[in-house]
Amino acid sequence: MNKVKVLLVDDEVDYLSMMEMRIESWGYDVLVASEGKEALAIIKEELPDIAILDFSMPGMDGVELLKEIRKFAKKLPVIMLTAHSEVKNIQDAKKLGVSSFIPKLSAYSDTQNSLMVALDMAQKKDRG
Repeated sequence: MNKVKVLLVDDEVDYLSMMEMRIESWGYDVLVASEGKEALAIIKEELPDIAILDFSMPGMDGVELLKEIRKFAKKLPVIMLTAHSEVKNIQDAKKLGVSSFIPKLSAYSDTQNSLMVALDMAQKKDRG
């Protein structure tokens, strides 16, 4: 059985590296990108099962990236990490089919537990 491929997109390199190790320790294959254009190329080439996007990134932010993703991967489960709660942008992202929003508090606390639950939910949603 193939492992589930998770794409993790975040412009904070240290956070990206730490979360990559954490998610791999849960048994997932992890692909990483530090910006939107790189993420789009990975999605087209690698076809991940789930994408985890940072909401706030320079250049192409998470919502803009999600809009681009939806042009060719309409059913890809997407989890959005956010340190902010900009209601309008969150509403825009929900319209684009975000599976869940997770506060980006700490990779060692709430984010880890919330992310595990969201990954599980996204996997189940994809199957059913």
